Amino acid sequence: MSASIFDYFLIPSARGGDCRPSFPRNIATRWRYQKVCPPVAATAPKEVLCVDPKVKNLLDSIKWDDKGLVVAIAQNVDTGAVLMQGFANREALEATFSSRKATFYSRSRSSLWTKGGTSSNYINVLDIFLDCDRDSVIYLGKPDGPACHTGSETCYYTSVFDILEDSQKNKERLALTTLYSLETIISERKQEFETEQNKKPSWTRKLMHDNELLCSKIREEAEELARTLLDDEDGSRSASEMGDLLYHAMVLLKLKDVRMEDVLEVLRKRFSQSGIEEKNSR
Repeated sequence: MSASIFDYFLIPSARGGDCRPSFPRNIATRWRYQKVCPPVAATAPKEVLCVDPKVKNLLDSIKWDDKGLVVAIAQNVDTGAVLMQGFANREALEATFSSRKATFYSRSRSSLWTKGGTSSNYINVLDIFLDCDRDSVIYLGKPDGPACHTGSETCYYTSVFDILEDSQKNKERLALTTLYSLETIISERKQEFETEQNKKPSWTRKLMHDNELLCSKIREEAEELARTLLDDEDGSRSASEMGDLLYHAMVLLKLKDVRMEDVLEVLRKRFSQSGIEEKNSR
């Protein structure tokens, strides 16, 4: 099993000078890591991290600016959405390693702060990435709630192009990938379907009115996708049929109030499990 950066952090136990793993997994492995912190008295005023030399060397390799900071970006591991951007110093990164909660450095308050410390909308960090120049980091994680203090899912909901097109326009629009833009459109059609606000013809609303039609289209598109393999059709044809199948499946998911993020989370959690084992466990 490959080691995560998180595996190299130990925190002091209640016994002075004794370090214990910061997480319960792989305890036998973590106990072998060399301790580089001095003994800590049981009455120490605050927790002191014991850092493996590999982590110390990694932190030393980061190109901190003249204030000892790097840009720190939080990204949703399942949707890919950029949640927020802040700054981190060495202590903020160490705190994130230790707690697995996205932690930043506040330049205005000159102190560390953990996202969610007040709102409980933590960003649970699963991995941390350095950019090619090692002067910025990404906290890749799963948010417990809205990332923005305004209550928005992310802090990025103001389109520059929308403003340039119409300076009076004040509509919020999240920065979304193609997949989630499609999900948003389907959500709007569902709202229209439920409230009968829009009388214009819509294929999506028609599907929502007729479960049999929707299910027949999903089966039809799945069969057409399979035929592209059996009939050795061009890859572009497979992409087109997959697009049709995905769209119709997303309409069904919206009727069941299931988000694509929920589906991707299920897939992510299966990464470490054999497909055969997963099938047998059902």
